Amino acid sequence: MLMQTHEARLAALREELKRRGVDGFIIPISDEHTSEYVGDYAQRLKWLTGFGGSAGFAAVTLTHAAIFVDGRYTVQVREQVDGNLFDYKSVPADTLAGWLAEVCERGARIAYDPWLHTWAWVEAVEKKVEPRGITLVPADSNPIDAVWADRPAPSAALAIVHDEAQAGRSSADKRAAVADWLVRHGHDAVVIPALDSVAWLLNIRGADVPHTPVTLSYVIARKDGSAELFIAPDKVTPELTRHLGNAVTVRDRAAFEAALASDYAGQSIALDPDFAVVGIAQALRAGGATFAFKQDPTILAKAIKNPAEQAGHRDAQARDGAAVSKFLRWLEIEAPKGGVDELSAAATLQAFREEDAGLSDLSFDTISAAAGHAALPHYKVDADSNIPIPPSSIYLVDSGGQYPGGTTDITRTVWVGPGEPSAEMRDRNTRVLKGHIQLARAVFPQGTCGGQLDVLARQYLWEAGVDYAHGTGHGVGSVLAVHEGPQRIAKPSGGQAGTGQELHAGMILSNEPGYYKAGEYGIRIENLVLVEERAIAGMEGRYLGFETLTFVPLDRRLIDKSLLTAEEVAWVDAYHAQVREVLRPRLTGDDWAWVERETAPL
Repeated sequence: MLMQTHEARLAALREELKRRGVDGFIIPISDEHTSEYVGDYAQRLKWLTGFGGSAGFAAVTLTHAAIFVDGRYTVQVREQVDGNLFDYKSVPADTLAGWLAEVCERGARIAYDPWLHTWAWVEAVEKKVEPRGITLVPADSNPIDAVWADRPAPSAALAIVHDEAQAGRSSADKRAAVADWLVRHGHDAVVIPALDSVAWLLNIRGADVPHTPVTLSYVIARKDGSAELFIAPDKVTPELTRHLGNAVTVRDRAAFEAALASDYAGQSIALDPDFAVVGIAQALRAGGATFAFKQDPTILAKAIKNPAEQAGHRDAQARDGAAVSKFLRWLEIEAPKGGVDELSAAATLQAFREEDAGLSDLSFDTISAAAGHAALPHYKVDADSNIPIPPSSIYLVDSGGQYPGGTTDITRTVWVGPGEPSAEMRDRNTRVLKGHIQLARAVFPQGTCGGQLDVLARQYLWEAGVDYAHGTGHGVGSVLAVHEGPQRIAKPSGGQAGTGQELHAGMILSNEPGYYKAGEYGIRIENLVLVEERAIAGMEGRYLGFETLTFVPLDRRLIDKSLLTAEEVAWVDAYHAQVREVLRPRLTGDDWAWVERETAPL
């Protein structure tokens, strides 16, 4: 008999913890690859608590339970998680260590799954709880899996070959570069657990994780250019075997841990501290290998797109721009009638994207946000939160698609008639636009990092005494993850990963400043940009700038032209001229007429 209530699931977990002789267990949203999005089989936190957000964790002891989320999910966690079962904790004000110290007696043993946490995470928590007499214990297996009777199996989707013409570089060439890196750093091999790194290195893709076209697998790459791919045998096709060639040995994913513990005695292995979980390090150590934590050598190479990847991305953006423009025209007609809600709007946008046979998936769950929901930057609509889009209001839509050549991500904020937006709405939108323009127009010397550019996007909001609480830009993959490191544009304070990463020509990032008025409305303008070299007369050294890649009209009704400089007006007009140039071959009839109207000079 399956346990249907979260109360029964929590009780079953506690019985399992008692059986194992531990006093508690920590449940993250994660998989063995520390993926941002995880398959259904790894949705342990959602199964136990009901929480469907993308970031957070829970901790359960024999007598207490708590769920920890950040400010993005303050409302959602209370809607989805029973407060009688779990205390609500807000990160970073509330800490796991602090909570454990409150509810646990000295001598408590708290278990964690070593295949779901990194070495750095364990060290950081241990440092805080051990002085309080609490010990972290790696579990032999996940106790939730022992009580989750109807747990889904991992995806059985086939691994597929990614066309080398689109990849722009052969897997052999990429593996040779990794081999050179290993030799330079004095290592025999590197373990690559990040799914998008595996996909990039071997030029393969899959359908095992929502919105990210990767296949569940690991790679161990060696200093002689060879590699082992650990993947479920039923995912492997003859085409994949031919593509990988003799230098890549295919082994069962289930044999990965045993291989780590038996095949690398006396060897030096590189592990990425952000992606290699404790279980990998433990297995290597048990087998007599030594390991050193260094950034996966595919990370930076993957972020710098080659000419073929850049061309594929431009094609994807043109396809996507046509679909989003069709949707915005439809929305302009239908939403003022009062019959469109957040879910139906998202479904209609997806339908317009699906008119393109090349679309394989969305690149993330669409943020379809009306009225006060638009003030939640990471809002995710579902059947419980869904509301109608009110006439005479702001609507924000953040969405993207996976196309044969690239991954897209775009946000547009639009006014839903009738009537006109308030002066404050137009002021805030225009300040967001001014910051967006300044970042898009930035020219900077080689060696500049994203954290040094962030202020360009915020300066006009700061002048009005307002700000936004998210980063300004994230990296984007090439038919891979919509959030890709190591580059990032954000405030350098607060430990934001990637803000100190130097920007290189070929990197793709988002440009997405915003403004959010709690409970009322939100604004964000997002295009993707490509870092490119810039030639400047008399320049001393190497300089870079951004090429804008996303082409969809901006909502003129939310722009206060009097707040724009002549240069900013010229930028908007030039941008809209590019929108017409890119979309003209892809739109006809009323859709094209709408784009012409919306992109007329300011």
